[in-house]
Amino acid sequence: MEVIHSNWSFGERNILKMQEQIYKIENIQTFSLSHIFECGQCFRWNKQADASYIGVFGNNVLKVAQKEKTITFKGMCEKEIEKTVTEYFDLNRDYEQIKNNLSKIDKPLKNSIEYGNGIRLLNQDLWETIISFIISANNNIPRIKGIIERLAKAYGNEIIWKGDSYYTFPTPKQLSKATVEELRKLGLGFRDQRVYETTKMILDKQVDLEELKELAIKKEIQKIREILLTLSGVGPKVADCIMLFSSLKCLEVFPVDVWVRRVMNELYFKLPEESKLKRIQIENLAKEKYGDLAGLAQQYLFYWKREA
Repeated sequence: MEVIHSNWSFGERNILKMQEQIYKIENIQTFSLSHIFECGQCFRWNKQADASYIGVFGNNVLKVAQKEKTITFKGMCEKEIEKTVTEYFDLNRDYEQIKNNLSKIDKPLKNSIEYGNGIRLLNQDLWETIISFIISANNNIPRIKGIIERLAKAYGNEIIWKGDSYYTFPTPKQLSKATVEELRKLGLGFRDQRVYETTKMILDKQVDLEELKELAIKKEIQKIREILLTLSGVGPKVADCIMLFSSLKCLEVFPVDVWVRRVMNELYFKLPEESKLKRIQIENLAKEKYGDLAGLAQQYLFYWKREA
């Protein structure tokens, strides 16, 4: 990969030069573009007129197209495309076996799995996931995507592919150049201070991302949650989303938002007033019913309730 330095209104920007690569997967079972990219786990993938999706992750820009059970990946990758795709799309995990195990738990979960049968959990960059889900608080997906795109365009590196410019998510060092006022101008609203403070905390190693990754390998889930909760703008739901949707891959966590609360109440608790259902009640039931696969169960239930 060639790196070219150029000037930019917010400081120095790198233009990343790479060779286009193509990779195909035949006869894949669990893989649906809409299920993966529209289930709320990611914000930088956009549907195209031909039903393909183009997304930016790490120092990569990919177009992913699907024709029945054949998936074609094409774009600019920092490393070898097969390895990049295999890691990011969690291709080494047996989702067919996971769906089979979860489907035996009860009929509602089986129905939700059939509805979102092509979901895979992406292995997203931890730093980007932290900032993205801080931005997601009390926000809607189109607005979240717009804010993240503006952040990337202002502070990230540029990748030019087929004559179009794409922008990588800024590193902690790159984003630390942004003042609270500059973040506000990009539309972050009340989240500007939170993003600013969390960026400083991570850059100063008050929270060490490598330590979090080591804790994830050791399955020290509660310790990871406690550390994440020290970050500005990270509450219980955002912490759980970070643990589930990033490369930490804590599959046992069960993020609770309005949709999850609604579906869990309708299926299991049946309280007349849904608002009286406590998070801890939902988490305890999820742990009891779904065990170490609670996070995947959450995704099927969330997608089913929101989309169906």
